[in-house]
Amino acid sequence: MELKLGSPQDCIGDFTYNFIWEHKGAELEPSDPLPAQIGTSYSYEAVVEALKRGEEVHIQGDVGKRVGSSLGVDLVYFGGRGQELPEVGSIVVDGNAGSNLGLSMLAGAIYVRGEVAEPLGNVLRVNSERAGYKKFVSITWLLHHPEERASTLLCAPNHFKEDELVLADRLLRNTVAARCRKEVAVCVRGDTGLSAGILMRAGLLVIEGNAGMNAAALLNGGTVVVLGNAAEFLGVEMRRGAAFVKGSVKGYVGARMRGGRIICRKIKPIPPVTERKLEKVDLGLLARYGVAGMFALSYGRYEV
Repeated sequence: MELKLGSPQDCIGDFTYNFIWEHKGAELEPSDPLPAQIGTSYSYEAVVEALKRGEEVHIQGDVGKRVGSSLGVDLVYFGGRGQELPEVGSIVVDGNAGSNLGLSMLAGAIYVRGEVAEPLGNVLRVNSERAGYKKFVSITWLLHHPEERASTLLCAPNHFKEDELVLADRLLRNTVAARCRKEVAVCVRGDTGLSAGILMRAGLLVIEGNAGMNAAALLNGGTVVVLGNAAEFLGVEMRRGAAFVKGSVKGYVGARMRGGRIICRKIKPIPPVTERKLEKVDLGLLARYGVAGMFALSYGRYEV
């Protein structure tokens, strides 16, 4: 599929159609034609369906925000299972790309000839087989497919340390490790943006800096560790798993929480979240990250 754009457009190849379950079609309908197309006109849905069929979508011109959002996800909202779609296609941009490239992306690849604005989505840059293009793949895809690591060369300073993926480039990313389903580890040497660890079912995400809003949102297993501070809505709609913040936390901790546990400095929880006594497993987690003895008394365990 070939697209020619007269001006940058948002949400091209966005499998969520800009989170249609929230705006209910008020912001865009899947059947709407992409604005500012030159020549052949395609709808948002036509682009997504082409990618699902494994086709390449080649875009001439700059693109806007959220290109390839949830690329490669069989979304539950549309009757899927929330898992990776096999053989999903790629997006190739002959221009610049806006922020949130590959937000919550799970499979496929995005190639960009120009510059990419921060924050990124759930992607990292790897060695490109296309001369003149930067190649981005899903962080979660790399975690799910260890057999691909030998042939997928990470761009320094990001690297694998044994089985742990270390993100050391200090680029700000939203939705890091989204939808991870394997017992793997990711270490972010810096800060993360929105929704770090969203929808994880397994694995360990360690953020050595600060985390933006909605860290561990919809967590359904695994562990999210923030060694700095966490913004509002930590653990929003958490179902299972654990979130630990060593630094300070802002408001609305555990909003609409259904299960799992949050370990953080003592707060006044919002019902039905309650503070419970730290258990042995919690004390072990605290000690692992340098909180022991009297210092542990300033932390609480929060659950429903």
